[in-house]
Order: sequence, then structure tokens, then C-alpha cells
Amino acid sequence: MVHHIVLYTLKPEVTPARVEEMMMHARMQLLKIPEVLSIKCGKRINQEMQWPFFLAIDFESMDKYEIFAEDPIYMKFVEDVVKPNTTEAIRLDFEMDPGKDVQFS
Repeated sequence: MVHHIVLYTLKPEVTPARVEEMMMHARMQLLKIPEVLSIKCGKRINQEMQWPFFLAIDFESMDKYEIFAEDPIYMKFVEDVVKPNTTEAIRLDFEMDPGKDVQFS
């Protein structure tokens, strides 16, 4: 299993209501992609935190993640939701099954 996390900074004009919409769109759109096992997204609690929005998605393998990354639904989500609202992102991928080759799982 692969746990993919993306932390985002938001553009100054993004309101709390818009963040709620981003969360809703992430769940509604990205769960339609067959390679996605689960998705979590959320907003910061502490206003001082640098990264006010995150996405966390689980995949069976890196191969499945690569398929997801080129899926038209994901590409539309990036164009319609991510790019208009964010300024910076940090991406982190973690292997969740010890001793397993996640590339080909």
C-alpha cells in the first residue's frame, strides 16, 4: 500500500467556504477513480500552521498511483480545484506494508 499526502498553501483570497467546497469536490471527484482505495482531506485547525489544506490518498501500489496521476478526472480536479486555489504544495509518499515491493503490488 502507498499513502500519498499533499499539503497545500492557499491563495490569500480563498475563503473558509471555498476550502469546504474543495474538500467536497475532492471526495466526490477523486473517489470515482478506480485506483483510489481511500481519500481523506481536511483543513487546518491552527491558523498559524503553514499548510492550511491537505489531501491523503491510498493506493495498492506505485503503479496504481501512476495510473491515477494521468486519469482525466484527476487532471480536471487539478485544473478546476487545485490550481485556482493553491500557491504551493509538498508531496509525500509512504510505503505502508513493511517488506513489500509497492512498485508491483
